[in-house]
Amino acid sequence: MAETSSKRRSRSDPAAKRGPAAGADSERAAPSTRLGSPHGSDGHPADGTAAPSETLGGIGATDPGEVRIISCHGGQTTKTAKVEDIAGLLKDPDRQLWIDLAMPNNDEIRIVADALGLHPLIAEDIADQNQRAKVETFDDGTVHVVLFALDYAGEASAAEIDFVLGDRYLLTVHDGTLGASKTAPLRFGVEKALEKGPDFLLYALTDAVVDGYFPVLDKIGDDIDELQDRVIDEATDWTLQRLFTLKRELATLRRAISPAREIFAQLTNRDIAAIDERHIVYFRDVYDHLIRVADELDNDRDLVAGTLDIYVSIVNNDLSRIMKRLTGVTVILAGIGAVAGIFGMSEAGNAFSGGEQNGFWLVTGFVILVSFGAAYVLHRLDWI
Repeated sequence: MAETSSKRRSRSDPAAKRGPAAGADSERAAPSTRLGSPHGSDGHPADGTAAPSETLGGIGATDPGEVRIISCHGGQTTKTAKVEDIAGLLKDPDRQLWIDLAMPNNDEIRIVADALGLHPLIAEDIADQNQRAKVETFDDGTVHVVLFALDYAGEASAAEIDFVLGDRYLLTVHDGTLGASKTAPLRFGVEKALEKGPDFLLYALTDAVVDGYFPVLDKIGDDIDELQDRVIDEATDWTLQRLFTLKRELATLRRAISPAREIFAQLTNRDIAAIDERHIVYFRDVYDHLIRVADELDNDRDLVAGTLDIYVSIVNNDLSRIMKRLTGVTVILAGIGAVAGIFGMSEAGNAFSGGEQNGFWLVTGFVILVSFGAAYVLHRLDWI
């Protein structure tokens, strides 16, 4: 049964996130002072009322098979966890819906697709969960957006999120990523965003996903800085393996992130009926963030490539140093071998038995002195 109730981050500094342009929407949220804060710049609730204590981190579905449906109508919020309720909720022409599914099974996808009248291709893409970042529009005005949320647990990973925007609903399908803390920018609660329209909720969710890219890139940047220091101190096999791991991670992130710029370019430049003209400016803000993300990603890739070049240079320098020392040792031994070859080693037996004159010992002493002299000179030249 349904339950009814009435109710930028810039690299490291969340307060530096640029808010939407002034005057773009008379209903836009008050400027943010801190991620997750329900207060405006004066410390009071932005709209003069108590802001909801819930954040999206406690609203989005997180467990496999979990369903969370929120609908808003006339200031009233209805919550349910049954996909069978969707068709009944949509009968009210003034009701706005957000359907959030975490790893749904095929039956749930079929029920939702039938209730929303989704195109078969959308249902197929949602079931596959193996798409690249893209945006597709259909004849009935439905918009299908695929983005990737990033996470970092020792290594960076990307998780697919499907957004389906319709006339009065927003459907999100993911593996539980949407319920993570990275969705905290919905600081006034999902109801506030949904009341402005499903398209505004789409902006709020995608903005939270894109903002989640920056902490991951920060951690990768820290890894690169640490690797650069390790390479300078000692170039080991472990540093080489880690460099190639980072290159693979950055290539994966590039495939996940790069198409997102084109997605938001289309959302802001094309005439899409499902998106209110007053809300386009918000999607442009997300597009600006993606430009920054792409710049940082390219910079990290350049740093990894540069660090790999430094590693190769250090290894070559070490090899040259070893070759110089081997050459120095060869010079010393070659001199000794040349003298021994001229006089012959058979003379050593006579010398030790007393049958040889002092010339053998003189030559031997001379060779030893010359060898020590050559060793001293080569040491001064840093060859040994």
